Amino acid sequence: MLTTLATQITAHPGGWHDGGDPPAFWPVFPITFGLFWLAVLGTAFYLIRRRWTAGGGGTATSAAAADPSAQAQSILAERFARGEIDEDEYLMRMSALRNGG
Repeated sequence: MLTTLATQITAHPGGWHDGGDPPAFWPVFPITFGLFWLAVLGTAFYLIRRRWTAGGGGTATSAAAADPSAQAQSILAERFARGEIDEDEYLMRMSALRNGG
């Protein structure tokens, strides 16, 4: 038994792949690794950009929040866009807001 074991050890070529060629699918691993990091960076870029633009990058949103008159005009424009009020009512209310009365 010891002789058989010694024969097998000396006949073993060594190395992690038993002396053969590397597997044919080896390029899959670095490509997948690169695609993974591209996906991570792309997701991070998307989330940061989305948060930045929603957090106060727009001047119309910040102006409407600062000025109550601009906020009222914005709400009136949204109601007109949704079709809740017609053009005559929109123009009448908008002129009332602009004239302050």
